[in-house]
Amino acid sequence: VLFLAYFAMQVIYARRKYKISPPETTGHPEFERTFRAQANCSEYFPIFISLLWVAGIFFHQGVTAACGLLYLYTRLKYFQGYSVAAQGRLAPLYASAWLLWLLTGLALAGLLAHFLGP
Repeated sequence: VLFLAYFAMQVIYARRKYKISPPETTGHPEFERTFRAQANCSEYFPIFISLLWVAGIFFHQGVTAACGLLYLYTRLKYFQGYSVAAQGRLAPLYASAWLLWLLTGLALAGLLAHFLGP
């Protein structure tokens, strides 16, 4: 939640800096990149939290927590990179997608072990 608040504050600062009043979402390219980075991170947050929760309950809390921290770090780097240049988002985007797939695998493995195990 603190990450989402940080991202939202960056959009507010960019709005003030480039004098773009809500509900406008277009204007200076730096504002548009910051706004889009914040929206993208917000869109993936429910998926991340759901996978984190299921993997933590059914697989292993420590492994899941490490994956969660890495995911948050890659999303921060994604946001920072995208805010500077559109190409700056790519490496962190791929890393965060890989971590989401890993969390999906952990959640599925945990669920299968729980419901199909002895």
